[in-house]
Amino acid sequence: MPLSRSASVADIHYRVEPTDLNAHLFTVTLTVQRPAASQELSLPVWIPGSYLVREFSKNLQVLTARQGQRALQPAQLDKHRWQVQCTERKPLVLTYQVCAYDSSVRTAWLDTSRGFFNGTSLCLRVHDQEKQPHTLELARTAATATWAAATGLRPLDADKQGFGLYAAADYDELVDCPVELGNFWVGRFKACGIAHQFVVAGAAPSFDGKRLLADTQKICETAIRFWHREGKAPFKSYVFMLNAVGDGYGGLEHRNSTALICGRRDLPRQGDVRASEGYTTLLGLISHEYFHTWNVKRLRPAEFTRYDYARENYTELLWFFEGFTSYYDDLLLRRAGLLDDATYLKLITKTINQVLQTPGRSVQTVAQASFDAWVKYYRQDENTPNTTVSYYTKGSLVALCLDLALRREGKATLDDVMRALWVRCAGGPMTEADLRAVLHDLVDRPFDKELTHWVHSTADLPLEELLAAHGVALRADRPQLAQRLGLRVAENHSVQIKTVLRGGAAEKAGMSAGDEWLGVEVQGQGWRISKLDDVTFYAGTHTTLQATLQALVARDGRLLRLSLEMPPLQAAGAPAKGRRNATATAMAPDTISLTVTDAAAVGRWLT
Repeated sequence: MPLSRSASVADIHYRVEPTDLNAHLFTVTLTVQRPAASQELSLPVWIPGSYLVREFSKNLQVLTARQGQRALQPAQLDKHRWQVQCTERKPLVLTYQVCAYDSSVRTAWLDTSRGFFNGTSLCLRVHDQEKQPHTLELARTAATATWAAATGLRPLDADKQGFGLYAAADYDELVDCPVELGNFWVGRFKACGIAHQFVVAGAAPSFDGKRLLADTQKICETAIRFWHREGKAPFKSYVFMLNAVGDGYGGLEHRNSTALICGRRDLPRQGDVRASEGYTTLLGLISHEYFHTWNVKRLRPAEFTRYDYARENYTELLWFFEGFTSYYDDLLLRRAGLLDDATYLKLITKTINQVLQTPGRSVQTVAQASFDAWVKYYRQDENTPNTTVSYYTKGSLVALCLDLALRREGKATLDDVMRALWVRCAGGPMTEADLRAVLHDLVDRPFDKELTHWVHSTADLPLEELLAAHGVALRADRPQLAQRLGLRVAENHSVQIKTVLRGGAAEKAGMSAGDEWLGVEVQGQGWRISKLDDVTFYAGTHTTLQATLQALVARDGRLLRLSLEMPPLQAAGAPAKGRRNATATAMAPDTISLTVTDAAAVGRWLT
């Protein structure tokens, strides 16, 4: 598609064309108007917001270069860098293909029905010219003649379907604005006067777009007024890009857009009166990624002042940026009127149980978990729950404790802290010292002891005490059999053991991740099991005694008979205190429930 004569192409210009839909191939033409004599280029190895080296260059192929009619030979320097020897300041044109076969929100996808990409997957970085203006041209082909395009980039010369020329102030902005392509559903609304666009790919005919727009509008207005009581957001427009699939969930934040993925059945359906559990989860995801527009995309770790796309970028603050965002995502749903108090407390209960049932919380602090995200959180295996804690879940509980502690003292709330941090850091890089300083200013005393205890130690959080002060009782609940045994399993005609938790009965019996639990022997009789509940069915009264049964498991083609001591069924009641420390072996997995004791106090907290 030729550009109009009025279009202004920047010195760094990318033309992206979906050339072979069946082969998942994008063709990218990069024009560098004023290259260096020895011009270096590279493709990022990771994408901000997803802390794992993903090696996007593995999908780049057939890289060529030329100046005018002269062909040049790019020299590959390492896994993601190239160098071209050329005539200085004479236009350099590079052409290459990217195979786009990852349907997640992190990379790129292309087939006959849909295209999507992040700039970190497609756009080579021109070294020493990253701060120059960049333009992106989305080219239409015969195969995509009916498609539309959506992106958060500023259009310079785009048609009604969104194809054409877009501008970015620099490379950072270019790769922070993903692009959605296809025959997607489009809806629009305004939040606090700011234009928002919502595009949905893959929705079923029963999809209720009107409800999704209305609920998302409430979320956006609540979030904008949370940060800016006058309703003035730091962006001029916003785009939600949602890919509905058979089974999937996730999101990735960007400066004025977000890429989302959900199960098709999680979308709201026409005629439904009540929100399904899946739709409530989707609204929480929307709220989470939108809150990130402030908390990590602008207010961000000082280590992320300037992204280094060539290697890991370490910070100990993900417990704040992901954890506090996880606290506010559902809380803002409550304030927007999309959840009631009971549903919100169920979500809090789920988070608490996830942390309590993770033995790794006694091994790793949440600050360490943030730093180790590159090798632990994003590289999970069967031992992950035993060695690490999630900075999402525990970080959200740190936020909960901080909010409840501040409210109990009566001088400030966590809302005040977040807004004060925004002002103190000018909506930019921050450190933990900034958080400590803001807390001291607001409540006229240091919060260093609490933060050190909650963030930099493995001690349990004072949830019971702080929740009780706000009208919620925390009580021990009877755990499910999997928690009692210290197992995480999958059930499909047999019991497949996915994780054996540290210190549990299953570990003591010698069970291992990867085992298939086939049956049990009780009182001299053998029984085949197909699900975990079969164990209690056949064991009978043994489930309430310190009794031993024989577990028959298959491991690497061998059949093993393991002696399994069934733990006693614990009575529900008040949770024990002071049970864990950094070196303690995890006891039986913990399960709690929450009960409202003072509805008025809960209302003051949640509204």
